Amino acid sequence: MRAIQVYEVGGPEVLQEAVVDQPRPGPGEALVEVAASGINFLDVYHREGRYSLPLPFTPGSEGAGTVVEVGPGVADVAVGDRVGWVEIPGTYAERAVVDSSRLVPLPDDIGFETAAAVLLQGMTAHYLVKDAYPVQGGDTVLVHAAAGGMGLLLTQLITHLGGRVIGTTSTTAKAELAKRAGAAEVILSSAVDDLAAEVRRLNGGQGLPVVFDGVGAHTFDASLASLRTRGHLVLFGAASGAVPPFDPIRLAHGGSLTLIRPSLGDFIADRSELLRRAADVFEWVRSKALEITVTGRYALSEAAQAHSDLEARRTTGKLLVVPDAAAIGRREETQS
Repeated sequence: MRAIQVYEVGGPEVLQEAVVDQPRPGPGEALVEVAASGINFLDVYHREGRYSLPLPFTPGSEGAGTVVEVGPGVADVAVGDRVGWVEIPGTYAERAVVDSSRLVPLPDDIGFETAAAVLLQGMTAHYLVKDAYPVQGGDTVLVHAAAGGMGLLLTQLITHLGGRVIGTTSTTAKAELAKRAGAAEVILSSAVDDLAAEVRRLNGGQGLPVVFDGVGAHTFDASLASLRTRGHLVLFGAASGAVPPFDPIRLAHGGSLTLIRPSLGDFIADRSELLRRAADVFEWVRSKALEITVTGRYALSEAAQAHSDLEARRTTGKLLVVPDAAAIGRREETQS
C-alpha cells in the first residue's frame, strides 16, 4: 500500500511517499481503509521531532474510513463499519491499524470527510470550553488564530455557549472568516504594537477571564497580560514554537493567574468519555452549532505541500489528506 514515511525528522521535505507492506491487525485491533485523514499541528510536531516517535513512522493521528479486517478478540467494531479515530499515529496512508477500543462508530449522517475534519479538533474544543475552562454566558474570551481550523471551532462554540469572542488573525480576509464564525471583535495582530492593551480597550479597559492560546511562543506574554485578576490561560498548542521556561512568580504578579497546558488524550482516556465527547461533537455538527469548513484536500503525494501551507499560515479552516488521487480535483474545486 502507499503511505507517507518519515525516515528522519525535519522540515516538510522529509514527508516521503513510499510503498510499504500492508499492516495486519493483532489482538484487539482493526484494519481500516482510510478515506480521509485530518492534518493538524500535532503532525508537524511529530515530523519536527518536537514530540518524538520511533523512526521511520507514518504521520497523521486523525482519520476516518471503513473497517476491512479485525483481529482476535475484537467486539467494539465489525468489518464494514464506518469509523473515525484520533490520537492514533499512521493515518497518512491507504490503510491503518487502530486499537478497536479507540474507534468511534460514525452515524449515517456524518460523512468520512466531516469526521476526519472534526473529531480531533472538535473534541479538543469540547474539553477546552467544558473542562479546561467552563465558558459561561457573558464571558468575554480571547481566541488566538481565530480563523484557523481550531480557532473557528472555538469561536463557534464559545458563541454558542453565550460567550463573546475577541479573536486575533494575521490578515483582513481571515478576520472576516472569524467574524462569520461569531467573533464580536477581531484584532489584526500585525497592526497593533500592544496586543494586550488593545484587548483591554475592546473589553472596556478590563482584563479577560480566560485566553485560549494555541499559538504559543509569539502570543504567550500578551495572553498573560490580557487576563484579569484570577484569570486563566489555557495554552493548548505551540504553532509558533514552544514557550520558553519562565518563573511561575509571574503568575502571582499578574494577579494570581492560572495556567493549564492540557492534552486531549487525558480527556478521552476511557472509551465512555471518548464516545460521549464524540457524540456531543456530532450533535453540534447536526445542529449547525459547529460548521465544518474543509478548505484543502491533498493527495498523499502532496503531504509536504500541505504541511508547508499549514505552517506558512496560507490556509484557513481544515485541511485533509485524502489517499484517493481524485482529491486533487476536488481540492481545486473547493479553492476556486
